Amino acid sequence: MKGDMADIDAFLEKAVSIFRSILSDNLTGIYLHGSLAMGCFNPQKSDIDLILVVKNKLSKEELQLMTRHILLLDHDLTGSNGIELSIILESYAKEFAYPTPFEYHYSESHRERYQSEPGYLCGGFEDPDLAAHLTVIYYRGRTLWGVPIPELFKPVESIHYIQSILGDISEASKGIIDLPVYYSLNLCRVLLYLREGEVSSKQEGGEWGLRVLPSKYHAILRACLDDYMGQGNLSERDERPFIEFAEYMQAEIKKAVKGSG
Repeated sequence: MKGDMADIDAFLEKAVSIFRSILSDNLTGIYLHGSLAMGCFNPQKSDIDLILVVKNKLSKEELQLMTRHILLLDHDLTGSNGIELSIILESYAKEFAYPTPFEYHYSESHRERYQSEPGYLCGGFEDPDLAAHLTVIYYRGRTLWGVPIPELFKPVESIHYIQSILGDISEASKGIIDLPVYYSLNLCRVLLYLREGEVSSKQEGGEWGLRVLPSKYHAILRACLDDYMGQGNLSERDERPFIEFAEYMQAEIKKAVKGSG
């Protein structure tokens, strides 16, 4: 895959066709969230984030067929982080539950097990991250096929969205050492939501941080934004400023949570 947006659109059309064929009348809709939905997709680094909504539970055979086709689709996305996909029941799109039960999940971290263990399945339990994904779908997502977003989904209560995004950055002061871009920009978008109520992308969060956070952190944020957009490289860096930034942001987030409580 060359990586331009025409390739991505063709990929999405192919994926929609495959999922419709497998799930048939049980499929309610296919929804895009994440960076591709919010206009900051980097074909070399971003993943393609999808939620599929179904009316009824899937059989083991259907789930295994999904896995085989997703692995083939994922193989076409060389250079990116591939596909991140969850399947939920229509009942939870209409009446949200936290943490949200899901039928199936596929992502880069599960790819190897799906490839090496034919019977492997990630599904049948609950995922607190879905509160964040469904919030992004409601406010910023795209309907690729099926029931339009406003007709299917209801807004996730703010308390559950906050629980979800706080869980994602709870280990930021440690995780930022290995994933500086992910945690630096995520910390910004969490604080942006808590202060201003805006559901944003990582890129938008980082750009907001440049406008409002102390200037001593601007170099970190610029470097992270450049790397995120494929214009820089953070492979060689001093870890200390990132750890300090994470600790500062976690303290600001804690204050913002108390202020909103």
